[in-house]
Amino acid sequence: MARLFDAYIIVDWSAASKPALGANSVWVGALARDARLKFQFQAANPSTRKKARELIQGLVERFVKRGDKVLVGFDFSLGYPSGTAALAGVSKDKPAWQAMHEYLASKIKETDDNSNTRFAVAASLNYAMSKGPLPFWGAPARDRLTTLASTKGNFDDIRLEEYRRVERWVREHYKAKPKSSWQLYGAGSVGSQSVLGIPTVQALRHSLPNGKIWPFETGLAPMDAETLEGTDVVFAEVYPSIVDAKPRPGEVMDQAQVEALARHYYRLDEAGRLGALFGPPEALTSEEITQIEGEEGWILLK
Repeated sequence: MARLFDAYIIVDWSAASKPALGANSVWVGALARDARLKFQFQAANPSTRKKARELIQGLVERFVKRGDKVLVGFDFSLGYPSGTAALAGVSKDKPAWQAMHEYLASKIKETDDNSNTRFAVAASLNYAMSKGPLPFWGAPARDRLTTLASTKGNFDDIRLEEYRRVERWVREHYKAKPKSSWQLYGAGSVGSQSVLGIPTVQALRHSLPNGKIWPFETGLAPMDAETLEGTDVVFAEVYPSIVDAKPRPGEVMDQAQVEALARHYYRLDEAGRLGALFGPPEALTSEEITQIEGEEGWILLK
């Protein structure tokens, strides 16, 4: 069975508010064919999210121009728990996932040096959803507001889950502990990466030819050459911790993880096993699949 993809790009995002390098900054890893048609891995560590977006776009454009199909994985949530868009009042005549993506893309403001408005935007969404400091939480002292607290509130007070189905799935089946998309600040938080990362995914989706976001635009369904016909780029949510990564001397863990995950998907693809992972686990109901495809998203697991 032929591979589905010819290039694998894994992105370790960052919510840094100033230019940053090394650990806990943006890492972009690409596993693709070289001039001799051998797969080679290269990693880059752009200091800002703007530079990262330009780098990713340039890589994908180059790969697609030569006829490659490209998998691009981002290590942040591409969706929110079911009901978020409706409660926020942004879901009208569009699918919930698209409404949230477009809202964040229009509201988040960033400068070239990584400063951004993520806490203000989250506080505004909290006001719309609860008139208080839920569901987003976590902020440094200077960014705390009546609608954005430093600590987690009581989720019994709001009609939303703290975790998406996929995060609960990972906790149960992988014995891992992914953080909630609502946590913006503090140890291990990932919420800010999503708030700042989703606008980048939207920008790439609109600027790159024939790209689709899985599972929102492809369905939560297995992929094969036929289903990928006419699609050059698939954007997916990934979770680097599902694979073991061992940094070489001089490497940071983020760098090692983007390489390990890129090689992991390549090996699965070579073995004809990657396509099935775009489909749903058997335990999911049709109602759950509908909510995942419409708003929550899923993680490309192993």
